[in-house]
Amino acid sequence: MERLKACLGKTADVRSPKDAEEPILDASVRASLFQWMAEIRAAEELKSVGVKPRTNALLFGPPGCGKTTLAHHFAARLGLPMVVVGSEHLIAGILGASGQNVAKLFDGLAAAETPVVLFMDEVEAVGASRSGRTGGQCDDEKNSALTVLLRKMEEFNVGYFMAATNLPDGIDPAFWRRFNMQIGIALPGFQERFAIIKRYGMPFAFDDDDLDLLAEATDGASPALLRELMEGVKRTLVVRPRMNLPIDDPCTIFASVLSATMPPPEMEVPKLWRNADTVKGLSAMSWPPQRMGDQA
Repeated sequence: MERLKACLGKTADVRSPKDAEEPILDASVRASLFQWMAEIRAAEELKSVGVKPRTNALLFGPPGCGKTTLAHHFAARLGLPMVVVGSEHLIAGILGASGQNVAKLFDGLAAAETPVVLFMDEVEAVGASRSGRTGGQCDDEKNSALTVLLRKMEEFNVGYFMAATNLPDGIDPAFWRRFNMQIGIALPGFQERFAIIKRYGMPFAFDDDDLDLLAEATDGASPALLRELMEGVKRTLVVRPRMNLPIDDPCTIFASVLSATMPPPEMEVPKLWRNADTVKGLSAMSWPPQRMGDQA
């Protein structure tokens, strides 16, 4: 990884496989990911029937739904480092510099000669549709960067390329077609919310009835928002006693956390955040939760 970092310089961040977290995915996304990994491991068998494993995928969906986590987990399952590139690494205000940044990124990957999973986040900054552009200097700069990116994608042969966008409708058609797979990452369903809340509620033990109640109340919340919610609850459970404040009412605890944990403005507000009666319904929870290991 040190050689990889040296070759990339400041054009990207490198994340180790050991730092990856397993995402909680719905069945269809999980199946797509597993099939892709199976293809990669069956490369020789696929070659015998005249096809190759797919090498790239575009992930799209609302913000905070785990696209980066999924890409990192995919890299870890293959034992590869993940190279993370954001728009701040590529888009420049100097004419021609954005295209040069894209070329420098791919040239650095080629020089490192190390298989990686390249993950380009907020790719709409480079890959937005060219049809609505008016031809000013900013548009010319983006057109140049996209042209270079399309060419470099064709040449990329040192691993796997994944990109993510919250705005799939705005992606340039030519860029969209370059991807072997386009995978939608939706907001989590009930079962996924149950698992996410349980994971980020640890080391506090919530019984299944309480997890059911929270999963139902948080319909419409992203994984990132659920994590913020449960981490806020844990902080509150630890800090309030130090402030000589009670923690015996779940409604008070959750209301306190909700007031400082809001979904991004482009997302519909989940019902726990918009409906006071939903918060009051949390009074049915077994409270306060006990830390695992402290239970009788």
